[in-house]
Amino acid sequence: MALHRILVSAVVPLVLAGGDARSADSTQGSAASASETAGQTTAPLPPTRTGYADVEGGRIFYQVYGDLNSGKTPLLVLHGSFMWGDTMLPFVEPFVASRPVITIDARGHGRTGDLPGSITYELMADDAAAVLAALDVPSADVLGYSMGGTTAIFMAIRHPERVGKQIIVSGPSRRDGWYPEVLEAMEQVTPEMFAGTPIEDGYRRLSPTPNEFATFISEVTALEEANYESSNDAIRGIDDKTMIIAGDADGVELQHAIELFELRGGGDRQAAARGFLAGAPRARLAILPATSHIGIMAEAERIAALAMPFLDDRGPPRATGFFEGMDVPSGQTPAAGDR
Repeated sequence: MALHRILVSAVVPLVLAGGDARSADSTQGSAASASETAGQTTAPLPPTRTGYADVEGGRIFYQVYGDLNSGKTPLLVLHGSFMWGDTMLPFVEPFVASRPVITIDARGHGRTGDLPGSITYELMADDAAAVLAALDVPSADVLGYSMGGTTAIFMAIRHPERVGKQIIVSGPSRRDGWYPEVLEAMEQVTPEMFAGTPIEDGYRRLSPTPNEFATFISEVTALEEANYESSNDAIRGIDDKTMIIAGDADGVELQHAIELFELRGGGDRQAAARGFLAGAPRARLAILPATSHIGIMAEAERIAALAMPFLDDRGPPRATGFFEGMDVPSGQTPAAGDR
């Protein structure tokens, strides 16, 4: 089977897994359709607020779930290529009980539609920061999947004052973080390949520029063909803590995921030598077994379970049984958050 067919057969299930929004005029209706497409039987999670934020060249659509005035740090969730905010509902729902969540439709995607100029990671990072500013959110933690993960890295570098902790799910910091076979598949994408797919259907139903689908596909593929890169020094200099998540059969090279983990401060050799972590680490790494780049979208609940302690800055679980009491330096008592 040709690589371009493999790519399309992968991307379509991705959108189906996240949900196929069905109405540009009703946010609640689109969320309902997303729930039905994903096979859910419960009522979809309705946003508490929707709107547009002014950015360079146009407006970015956003949705808010929960109360931004709760005093809790919001979580900004960034979607992947060809997707839109509603398709990330599986990642919104596990978190919204403990913190407000914000989603956006990235430039070119969903309700935002086509904006002047090319789609770049720099512009998408600036867009996300502008949405937070429009919502009077000083800083948010960020979870990004695939394209959204790369955007989160660029955002943390370009707008450190707006970004707290980052959860990078299947997203590279540079183009060659993908396997060469993935890059080759991306180069085969054409607008005609998506005819009749949920990607085309969702775009035409949601976008304010429904006749620009071919332009949209071309701009997204051009984004991935560009030689984008965040330098190692810039990644080391990111202010807050980072969690890297990938599948063991991901499109992102495992070595690249490990490299990002190490650049963010992971791989504590002193902790390895003593056999335990003394507190919450600066970087965390999760490699999910039997999980592909698309399959990781089905792991939202597991990812949330792994990410909650990270976002809450909880230390590692204490040892029990044979090793009980041996994971604390001599003469010290564990911090309250680590018990």
